[in-house]
Amino acid sequence: MPEIVNAKGLACPQPVILTKNALESHSDVVVLVDNTIAVENVKRFATSAGCTVEVADESEGIFKIKIKKEAAAVINNQDSKKPLPAEGPSAAVGPTVFSIISDTMGKGSDELGSILMKAFIHTVIDLEAGPDVMIFYNTGVRLAIEGSDVLDDLKKLEEKGIKILVCGTCANYFGITEKVAVGIVSNMYDIADALSRAGHIVQP
Repeated sequence: MPEIVNAKGLACPQPVILTKNALESHSDVVVLVDNTIAVENVKRFATSAGCTVEVADESEGIFKIKIKKEAAAVINNQDSKKPLPAEGPSAAVGPTVFSIISDTMGKGSDELGSILMKAFIHTVIDLEAGPDVMIFYNTGVRLAIEGSDVLDDLKKLEEKGIKILVCGTCANYFGITEKVAVGIVSNMYDIADALSRAGHIVQP
């Protein structure tokens, strides 16, 4: 019998956390959620852990996510994800994360802040020591939607291999989830995990 995880009605990142906990002790798990963002978050987590995933659309908006843990799956692999120490006692360890909390840069004039943020994102493309991950949350998620002045630049950054995480709770709050046009509509578990592993965090 599969382990049943009832994550209906739970806010991000609880469905992912409950799924993770269940997979640590069970090889066959079924997760019940009631929104597509939770479906994608749980699917992405389980797939990245090496599990097989199947989603069934149940009646009345309930989704059943069937997850099977393969022999090689690693659910709680914190040690394996830790990067090798850099040389020198003060050298930073871990990826560089750019944390974008607003669609403007600095405080004061929003018009000027918008111009500065556009220039900043464009400049990132040519940085030698650029980011490994870019996280967009709060009003920063507006930069990753259709019609954004920096959308083309963000797509170029993604093509270069930079991971772009867009806060799903934030996008849902502003009613723009369907307009997100670059990166991954992510969850607080992934965002907190990326920040906790960072060697450098840059917040413009």
